[in-house]
Amino acid sequence: MTVKPQSTTQSNTTSPTVQISVVSLGNSIQAYFSLAGSQQVYAGTAPSRVTPLSARTFGTWTALSSIIRLYGAYHIDNPAVYEITLWTFGIAFGHFALEWLVYGTAKLGKGLAGPLVVSTVTASWMMMQWSAYVG
Repeated sequence: MTVKPQSTTQSNTTSPTVQISVVSLGNSIQAYFSLAGSQQVYAGTAPSRVTPLSARTFGTWTALSSIIRLYGAYHIDNPAVYEITLWTFGIAFGHFALEWLVYGTAKLGKGLAGPLVVSTVTASWMMMQWSAYVG
């Protein structure tokens, strides 16, 4: 089923991509002030390996992804922006899957389940909706 947008030149501010971006920006800010969120995701064999530097780096990476996703939500009919936005979800999935399945620095739980589900569902939805937004 293809969901046709109301307007391909202006996105709805309640779109899932906008909502994900806003939540991610909140996570980015939190990463600068506390290790708790990062430790919840990267709670593999040793959550103590999460350092202030790694948390801030993760926060910066998440902020950059959020900004790209906001651009994607507002320029949803631009194929290049749509592709870059889609890539942010693919890269996020790849990162978290590697940390969990290869490096063992993340464990499956509520801290990791969120990013895995959001990246998978959103990337799948974007691929299915490609023709509705960019033709």
